[in-house]
Amino acid sequence: MPPSRPKLCLAGSGGGHLRQLLDLEPVWSRHEHFFVTEPSSIADDLAKANRVYRVSHYAAGQARLGKPFTMLRGALSNLFQSFRIILHERPDVVISTGAGAMFWTALLARLFGAKFVLIDSFARFDAPSKFARLAKPFANHVVIQSAAMATFWPDALLFDPLRLLDSPRPPKSGLTLVTVGATLPFDRMTEAVLSLKQAGEIPGELIIQTGIGSKVPPQDSPDDGLRIVETLPFSEMQELLERADVVICHGGTGSFITALRQGCRVIAMPRLFERGEHYDNHQFEIATAFAARGLVEIARETGDLGPAIQRAKSKEPQLATTDPAALNGWLATLLAD
Repeated sequence: MPPSRPKLCLAGSGGGHLRQLLDLEPVWSRHEHFFVTEPSSIADDLAKANRVYRVSHYAAGQARLGKPFTMLRGALSNLFQSFRIILHERPDVVISTGAGAMFWTALLARLFGAKFVLIDSFARFDAPSKFARLAKPFANHVVIQSAAMATFWPDALLFDPLRLLDSPRPPKSGLTLVTVGATLPFDRMTEAVLSLKQAGEIPGELIIQTGIGSKVPPQDSPDDGLRIVETLPFSEMQELLERADVVICHGGTGSFITALRQGCRVIAMPRLFERGEHYDNHQFEIATAFAARGLVEIARETGDLGPAIQRAKSKEPQLATTDPAALNGWLATLLAD
């Protein structure tokens, strides 16, 4: 009889962490699998064709922002949810791209005998993520995605997926698309965009995805070409990116890559720790790394946004993508052993 295929647990929080797991579909689609993630529109779309479990969000950075009890409540809730999932599913292999909300899933699966493949976030160019630092001691295999990371972990496997494309730019409309990512609102950015729209500096159609809980209310003004929504299904987001000329987004790799694949002009406004917008400044680190390759323009402050849009419009955009072929090949061989 042929050997049975291992059951896979694919663990990644929202945004770029989950999107990278989707890039591994040629591997996981050949095995029984399930996902563990946080609530998001991407997770909702994914659940239409896959078994998806959603766990509570928590992160160590919440304590740094003065919310230690919020972090503890989320961590405890996540622990019990993860325990029930792993006890019920009993995966053979866990593949996780992080972040913190996936820690209990990875650890408990390992304690129940699963092998653990740690893929540190593509968002970490210069140093390991906190999740990776905590999870590495019990990982069977560690994958890094930046050559600079080899300084920290020379024994890890390196797969740098970023690739520039020579493809011609697809036809575009005058759409400017604004997205804050899959989870949290980012009112500083959305309010700055609206101010520019009102001043006539963003002509044409403008669609803003604000995130749930934003102070900016939903709106649909066809005469002004303005639409404001809390969330967008992943499939609709892909359709909008196909025709968007300009994308203004937070500093998430998932948002960057999906826009760059479609030849959009990308302006990044990173969430900043000192403004209480994120748990650290890794989004600024990501945006700086992409800007150094000529792929995005950065607007750190609201007053930088208008000039950043003009710089982006003054040059030809560079298409880019992530190519997971090498990583997929290694994973396929690993799971076949």
